[in-house]
Amino acid sequence: MKDYLSVLEKTRLFKNIEPSDLEKLINCLRGEVRKYESGTCIIALEQEVNHIGIVLEGQVEIVKENIAGDRNIIAMLEKSGMFAEGIVCTQKRLSPVTVRTKTKADVLMIPYEKIIITCGESCTFHSLLIHNMLMLLGEKNYALNHKIDFLILKGMREKLALYLLEEAKRNKSMAFNITLSRNDLAEYLNVSRSAMSRELSRMKEDGLIDYYKNSFKIINEEALKSFLR
Repeated sequence: MKDYLSVLEKTRLFKNIEPSDLEKLINCLRGEVRKYESGTCIIALEQEVNHIGIVLEGQVEIVKENIAGDRNIIAMLEKSGMFAEGIVCTQKRLSPVTVRTKTKADVLMIPYEKIIITCGESCTFHSLLIHNMLMLLGEKNYALNHKIDFLILKGMREKLALYLLEEAKRNKSMAFNITLSRNDLAEYLNVSRSAMSRELSRMKEDGLIDYYKNSFKIINEEALKSFLR
């Protein structure tokens, strides 16, 4: 566990907890590190969920699949990313999504009850953990509402403009790399990959953006913003 403490320090669930107390806290929570191969299903659709997961190494994707098998990537998680915190707070705790490893991954699994129920040793961290948990749920709700913004937009160019502008804002630069492959990006935006690739080419020809593989540069920020007005 000591090898992962630097990652856990960045996890929002443990915000404001001293690094020197973190290892003791993980032991109190009965956290278990599980190692997965690439493409392994961690949580299946409709599976009962009783643990919260924290990515320690690798990438994990959260995918929504419909009855026809169409996929829509809800989120791509890397180190310190969390999943299932919203599922375990529901009455039935049945997952509405599939959680799968994108690469080899190490994941810390923490029983939900260990977070919300104080231990017999009167651990001083639990009130802070519950506070952080509520904050996480609020942020997850905000993120899901943000994802709806992409689904509401009808045009391909509008969706791409919003995504690229958001990535530029997150990276604090007009030049940035994205972690999603073309196929993953199409699933995230819920669009056809071939149509998306054609639109990216047109946006490049129009002098709006430049790109090479996963490296992007916004050339005309104002023009991209105009598609969202």
